[in-house]
Amino acid sequence: MPATYEPIATTTLGSAAASITFSSIASSWTDLRLVLVATASGGTKFLRFNSSTTGYSNTWILGDGSSATSGRSTSYPRLDLNSQDTGDSTPSLDTVDVFSYAGSTNKTCLMTSSHDENGSGQVMRQVGLWANTAAITQIDLLLSSSNTWSAGTTATLYGIKNA
Repeated sequence: MPATYEPIATTTLGSAAASITFSSIASSWTDLRLVLVATASGGTKFLRFNSSTTGYSNTWILGDGSSATSGRSTSYPRLDLNSQDTGDSTPSLDTVDVFSYAGSTNKTCLMTSSHDENGSGQVMRQVGLWANTAAITQIDLLLSSSNTWSAGTTATLYGIKNA
């Protein structure tokens, strides 16, 4: 049976904001997909589940058109969506697929981040893990170093049934 995407909620910022939060996420779907089209004042984009600051790990690969790097972070307080400073007016596109988000096992996700700076941007792909068995009921999108999401930033959370 094909997957069915259902929009749960969309936020489009009318003014700058320090965070974007999706809360009271029901357990009605199999998986979740978060799509973020964003500009920001600077910093690294990251997310947290249920306001937790423990138990995250990332494995990533990044390319910028002239080189490629990879790495891993363990025992991290968050899942980074990219490692590039976001302080410009060119929007980035990020997607986060969270599998079995309401299940009783650790939560895994696939993340993509694409950012073009007129030929000098980057593409990052990651596998993330939140080592926690609680159902995800809240997702916070944040920036490092007291930066803010710019007006016009849009985040949409989808539920996926029958995945």
